[in-house]
Amino acid sequence: MEKFGTHPSIKHVALAGNIGAGKTTLAAKLSKAFGWEAHFESTEDNPYLSDFYHDMKRWSFNLQIFFLHSRYHQILQIAKGDQTVVQDRTIYEDAYIFAPNLHDMGLMSGRDFDNYLRLFETMIAQIDPPDLLIYLRASIPTLVAHIQNRGREYEGNMSLDYLKRLNQRYEEWISSYEDGRLLIINSDDVDFEHNPEDLGKVVNQVHTELHGLFD
Repeated sequence: MEKFGTHPSIKHVALAGNIGAGKTTLAAKLSKAFGWEAHFESTEDNPYLSDFYHDMKRWSFNLQIFFLHSRYHQILQIAKGDQTVVQDRTIYEDAYIFAPNLHDMGLMSGRDFDNYLRLFETMIAQIDPPDLLIYLRASIPTLVAHIQNRGREYEGNMSLDYLKRLNQRYEEWISSYEDGRLLIINSDDVDFEHNPEDLGKVVNQVHTELHGLFD
């Protein structure tokens, strides 16, 4: 595949999508295609993730604070660096998708949720949105297939209802997203992990969106 360059003023490309949508895979592919640095979500070194899936109510606030801090730290590093970075998941998803979903399900107290939101609002006042947000839209069957294929033990307890709730929140968020340029890719229709032709199409879409930033 042809390797694309990137305009020097492009610093931050972010991938958004539900659990199992393909963010990590696409981040790695785009990193290789464009020569970007990839920042992945902290899962292996996350001290709360396994506990959370076994007892969501007890560990929800701890988990969300860990992710919020991790994402904020990544964004600060991106702003200070001189490399274009593709980020696997955004700080917005933590606050607009996962935390409110846990609150609505009764798995995070109102007190913790309000505290969390105040911290998030303080953080985003200090940072810029990504130059391009890529949303991977995926149906429940696609998400389940991807989750089963990667075989993470702690994800085995995840319910279909939980994934459906998250998907609904993603669609609501994306439908009103106005912070920057947005590209939507339907993960049901492309296999960018195993099909080079599909990957080529996605890379071309991303290149076209980035080029459009300077039209």
